[in-house]
Amino acid sequence: MDYYFNKSLKGNFEEVIVKVTEELEKEGFGVLTEINITETLKKKLDVDFRNYRILGACNAPYAYKALKTEDKIGAMLPCNVIVQEKEAGEIEVAVVNPIASMQAVEDDALGKVAKEIKVKLQKVISNL
Repeated sequence: MDYYFNKSLKGNFEEVIVKVTEELEKEGFGVLTEINITETLKKKLDVDFRNYRILGACNAPYAYKALKTEDKIGAMLPCNVIVQEKEAGEIEVAVVNPIASMQAVEDDALGKVAKEIKVKLQKVISNL
């Protein structure tokens, strides 16, 4: 089982970030965190790295269900979405597969939540 879903797009990096955020919102996700890996690596290591951001996406009703089912599941939240510029104008969007990330937790109710989130995240990727 792959631990992510992905899609490559042609375009402007910042415009793809906006599009990904809009598609996440359509599926009930908000972006709680945004980690700019490019800036962080420049600041911490003084290295140049391609455009690379990690968006921490959360669908509050599903996060609540998951947390009620398994209180330590917060260690796997939010759902990470990676947007990276592989080459100039070629942007890859990758989303964590919640089933793969939560398979170590043996709980049928949590598995059901993970399956529902998987469908929503796959829809985000397919709509890009």
